[in-house]
Amino acid sequence: MLSRLLGIDIGGTGIKGAPVDVVSGAMPEPRRRIDTPVLATPDEVATIVLAIVEVFAHIEGPVGCTFPAIVRFGWVRSAANVAPSWIGVDAARLFSDRCEREVLVINDADAAGLAEVRFGSAAGRSGVVLMLTLGTGIGSALFTDGVLVPNTELGHLEIDGQVAETMAAGRVRKSGGLSVEDWAKNLNRYLNHLERLFSPDLIVIGGGVSKKFDEFGHLLDTMAEVVPAALRNDAGIVGAALWAGDQVEISNSR
Repeated sequence: MLSRLLGIDIGGTGIKGAPVDVVSGAMPEPRRRIDTPVLATPDEVATIVLAIVEVFAHIEGPVGCTFPAIVRFGWVRSAANVAPSWIGVDAARLFSDRCEREVLVINDADAAGLAEVRFGSAAGRSGVVLMLTLGTGIGSALFTDGVLVPNTELGHLEIDGQVAETMAAGRVRKSGGLSVEDWAKNLNRYLNHLERLFSPDLIVIGGGVSKKFDEFGHLLDTMAEVVPAALRNDAGIVGAALWAGDQVEISNSR
């Protein structure tokens, strides 16, 4: 198995990638970031993925790539925060054909969760672990004893008729002009709802707000331990590379 693989993280504001040491989780080279197009159509995004792959053409092997939607066997099955034209697209085939090399696609929050479980704040933790990425929307990754339950998309749960990410996503704090305290109250409502559903042993908070955890972490009131993501905004890149490596290992073992 190759020790270094390329990971690419497709986000609402930026598409970024870097080589990842899949043994240690380290990123040995600076990442490259390109703004996400306003429309972010399949063709536009594929062009940027190719541009990042070309920057790191010296990294051999398959490429791991995240996508902010339900992804099943490389196919995009939802479009809550991306262009509707993505629904029904075989993103893995699209990116692979454009880059002329194998690209394996995984839900963005699932990738971040994989990275945190392998190398970050959830490393070595058993039981039920819930990873939440609070950014433009809310992504989620659910694990039981280290095994991923894919595509949970818990940011789209409704609480008293309101979609969770419209009240507790990271961007809501700024766009709604909320104080830290008011935003934390919204986040608490969401976390308490998730606790009633899943009884997690550990909740990991990722996304852009993770670097400001000290400002709001003490305001959270949950039964589960809540910690900030260790890999922060690099978790998606690292997790994408891990996903690619894991899939190749599974394929080779068959």
